[in-house]
Amino acid sequence: MKQTLVTTHRTVRLESEDGLARLTLDQPERLNGLSARLHADLREVLDALERDANLRCVLLTGAGRGFCSGADLGSREDNGHDVGPDGRRDLGAMLERDFNPLVLRLRALPVPVVVAVNGVAAGAGVSLALAGDVVLAARGASFVLAFARIGVMPDAGATWLLPRLIGPARAMALCLLGEAMGAEAAQQAGLIWRCTDDGALMAEAEAVCARLARGPALALRHIKTALHAADENTLLEQLALETRLQRELGRSEDCIEGVAAFHEKRPPRFIGR
Repeated sequence: MKQTLVTTHRTVRLESEDGLARLTLDQPERLNGLSARLHADLREVLDALERDANLRCVLLTGAGRGFCSGADLGSREDNGHDVGPDGRRDLGAMLERDFNPLVLRLRALPVPVVVAVNGVAAGAGVSLALAGDVVLAARGASFVLAFARIGVMPDAGATWLLPRLIGPARAMALCLLGEAMGAEAAQQAGLIWRCTDDGALMAEAEAVCARLARGPALALRHIKTALHAADENTLLEQLALETRLQRELGRSEDCIEGVAAFHEKRPPRFIGR
């Protein structure tokens, strides 16, 4: 029997069922802006996900009409925080404490992270979305990096992620001009995996998650490891990494099962080891 565990924080909702965790940013009245409270709740949720030995896939989305509007600089609870010795706000301190660890922890999760961008993703909300492994977006969604309009620059990993996903020319224009990129254009540019009709987004995202949750967990983990390492490795280093990881996978129970299922022309039954 399926059992669903629901954990609700003030700004985040976590639902877990059969190895699939659905994480919903739940502050729709503020377009799920990343306030200090939301960051604290996300840290607790990530703590729980990292401890979950049965976790197979994570689905991240937003409640309401937006995915995430980025840093919630107008939040009352954030006022007065991170003020430097000159009396001015220290945005670097906020990045070091909240945003940078969030992106790193999401990317480091050993299971696939599917992101369903249900509306606007703005500012650091773009980085949050792109920290996932498979990103889908509703046709009415958009991606906006309007940092320059208020005299700052993209952060939370955006300047690292964007050139790798869409190339340096598109990344530069997107950041300098601050224009919105719609979901269809984002798919064509390679920013996201797929654009869907608005009403079909969650069903498609859940189908992708279910497929990944049934997959060979160890192989999916090693795929993430290899692809994340590729940007920093030389070809020789990457070949060595592939060899080491593939050797481990070739000895796994899932590989034995996968090969047997292929020869027997039946769906494989993976157990994750």
